Amino acid sequence: MSQYLLLLHGSNGTSTDMSPEQLQHMLQRYAAWAGALHQQGRLRGGEKLCDAGGRGLRAERGEIVVDGPFVETKETIGGYFVVEAADYAAAIEIARGCPALLDGGSVELREIEPM
Repeated sequence: MSQYLLLLHGSNGTSTDMSPEQLQHMLQRYAAWAGALHQQGRLRGGEKLCDAGGRGLRAERGEIVVDGPFVETKETIGGYFVVEAADYAAAIEIARGCPALLDGGSVELREIEPM
């Protein structure tokens, strides 16, 4: 079995933009989805990322340049999950159930290469 990283991309809105009822509903959907993956033995981890902040590092002329926080982005990475699946096809089936897809977001799926 391989492990896959699901990066959850969403709109620039944050959980602080939601009403308490909307936030509770969203959290329940994620809890149900992650709970089912855990019961199946597929969930290896995952966390929500902070709404604000973030930094980008890149090499430029031999120096490390730090950018951010990025407040003008149109899309944010709101969180991630690590799941176990036999192959990409199975990982895609797992990702199809991700609540991020119900809210107009997207999921980036990457296989984790064992080191």
